Amino acid sequence: MMQGQTTYFEQTGKQNTAATLELAVGAAQERGITTIVVASTTGATAAEAARLVQGTGIKLVIVPHQFGWKDEPEFDLSLVPRLQAQGHVFHAATMLFHTSDLYGAGAPTAMANLLRVFGQGTKVCIEIGLMAADAGQVGPDQECILVAGTGRGADTAMIATAAGTLRLSSFKVHEILCKPALR
Repeated sequence: MMQGQTTYFEQTGKQNTAATLELAVGAAQERGITTIVVASTTGATAAEAARLVQGTGIKLVIVPHQFGWKDEPEFDLSLVPRLQAQGHVFHAATMLFHTSDLYGAGAPTAMANLLRVFGQGTKVCIEIGLMAADAGQVGPDQECILVAGTGRGADTAMIATAAGTLRLSSFKVHEILCKPALR
């Protein structure tokens, strides 16, 4: 038997960002995980995560909204060179659960809605894990930590073995580090 601890936040949102990132970085250091995939809409969460992992050897894969999601990029693109200079990866790609119009099928929307029963942050964690694996930023059978949130900031983190969209059944969530309680 294995016992762990999950932190439940009373509310969703960016007020949980610092605690979520601290839990994620702490778990990565404790378990020897070298990659944290972070959803970041504006760059604020990415910048805070980069500050926390400085000097640890942990690589961040930063996943913003795809280009074209809004008329102008929401992510502060002036941060990208600094993040890359620190060894982190900026990966903007198609948000997989928002492709129904492209492919003409309802499966992505159905998957997104199903995952949202665990919270918006959980849905986004799975989505960015798939995106990072599809890009080769997370290798097959490599444990990583996925960090996302509800609206802005971070409120959900999990340890997973991500897999690309062609190997979806190989995607495994091992532990939930934190998430909103959704009451």
